Amino acid sequence: MTNELIFRLLTIMLFVTVLSISIYFRHRAERQGGQLNQREGQRLLLPLRLLGLVGLLPLIGYMMNPDWVSWARFDLPTWVRWIAALVAMGTLPALYAVFATIGNNISPTEATRAGHQLITSGPYRWIRHPLYTFGALFFLALSVLTTHWWPALFLLPGLAALIWRVRFEETNLIARFGDDYRTYMQQTGRFLPKLR
Repeated sequence: MTNELIFRLLTIMLFVTVLSISIYFRHRAERQGGQLNQREGQRLLLPLRLLGLVGLLPLIGYMMNPDWVSWARFDLPTWVRWIAALVAMGTLPALYAVFATIGNNISPTEATRAGHQLITSGPYRWIRHPLYTFGALFFLALSVLTTHWWPALFLLPGLAALIWRVRFEETNLIARFGDDYRTYMQQTGRFLPKLR
C-alpha cells in the first residue's frame, strides 16, 4: 500500500467521522433543543455554507481520485503529512467533546434556542467558541495531510465570516444571560484560552 493511498484512507476516515459527529448532534438538537428564538443569522448562513462547499469540493475530489485535483497540490515531506494526520486525529475527541458539551444548544445561526443554557464546562471552560477553533484546526490539518492548498485558502474567508458572526452570537448571549455571560467572557478567551 502506498503512502498516498494511506493518506487518502485516513482523510476519508477523518472526514466521515467529523461529519457523522456533526450530523448526529445537530440533528438531535433540531429534534430536542427547541425552536430557535429568532431567525437572525440567516443572512450569513447561505454564504458560509457556499464557502464550505466550494472549499470542500477539491477535498472530496482528492478522496475520490487525487488526479482530479492535482492542480491544487503542493509538495511536503511525508513526515509533515503524518504530523498533520496526528493533529487531525487529535481534534476528533475535542470536536466530540464540544458537541457533547453544547448538546441541544447548537444551532446553525447565532440565534439561541428556547431553553438555551449557558454552557461553561468541558471545552467551554477555557474557550467561548471551541467549535470554530477545533474545526479550523481540523480543516487546516486536512489541507496539510492531503497537500492541497485549496481547503486552507477557503478556510480564511470562512473564518473571517465566523469571526464577524461571533459578535452577533455574543450579543444574543449577553441579551439572554446578562452578567453571567459577561463574567464568562472575562474568564475565557474567544477562540484560544486566556493566558493568566
